[in-house]
Amino acid sequence: MHTIILYYKYVTISDPKELRNEQFMLCERLCLKGRIIISKGGINGTLEGLDENVKAYMKKMKADERFVDVDFKQSQGAGDSFPKLSVKVRAEIVTLGTGTTDESFKSGKHISPDELQKWFDEKKDFVVIDMRNDYEHVVGHFENSILFPVDSFREIPKHVENLGDFKNKIIVNVCTGGVRCEKASSYLLEKGFENVHQLEGGIVRYLEKHPGKNFKGSLYVFDKRVVVNYDSPEQHVIIGRCKHCEVPCERCENCSNLDCHKHFICCEKCSEDGLFCSENCRVKVRGIPVSVSF
Repeated sequence: MHTIILYYKYVTISDPKELRNEQFMLCERLCLKGRIIISKGGINGTLEGLDENVKAYMKKMKADERFVDVDFKQSQGAGDSFPKLSVKVRAEIVTLGTGTTDESFKSGKHISPDELQKWFDEKKDFVVIDMRNDYEHVVGHFENSILFPVDSFREIPKHVENLGDFKNKIIVNVCTGGVRCEKASSYLLEKGFENVHQLEGGIVRYLEKHPGKNFKGSLYVFDKRVVVNYDSPEQHVIIGRCKHCEVPCERCENCSNLDCHKHFICCEKCSEDGLFCSENCRVKVRGIPVSVSF
């Protein structure tokens, strides 16, 4: 059996290159595949391997005082979620691109999944802001959440000015595992928002505890699975829609026009003549328009 882990920790890393080499050798020895990003201010990873090897990795990590309290989110894998192992050093473990480093930001207040569910149940006056990309949001999201029209986290800052009406509201930032909404919470605080919260453990932890509640659809993940369902088949509702025919669908593909390569939802029927997000992309690649209506 295989396990997939998702984790992050904002913590001072005095020598990111040294840690990069240690992590690479450890993962190679344990036959783990996936992606790890390391900066001077933290680590962010998602890995897959045999159950016992993943357990050995987590034990080794927690033996390091820097990572003793890391929250490892675990799910079942099939052994082929990642094609290879990649361990890199970057300026930020998630790139917001504002010049604020991972070592110098103040995070928002953490709110547990149980507390957030209580707020939903009590109809508390708050707003959920989804800090994920638009293609993640379309397959599953919290009801009535706010989404920025972005396909990269680094685009978030240019849209924050549109949140002026919410400066005096209670805000809960959400993302997959917590790493992006923690960085985004810091940015909102920097811009004068005062009552900023972030979902502890991200959407993953919420869905583990409250499947089928206020989050509808599936969770987008950055591995071969693409989408993961946490609720039962009887409860599950597909909220994604094919970009072309709008049939309920969660099949995410990349546009065949490599100059575009946009990630979008496309059902099998609409993809029979190729994977194109628009007629313009189809014409650019094929050279002639077709009768399919976009």
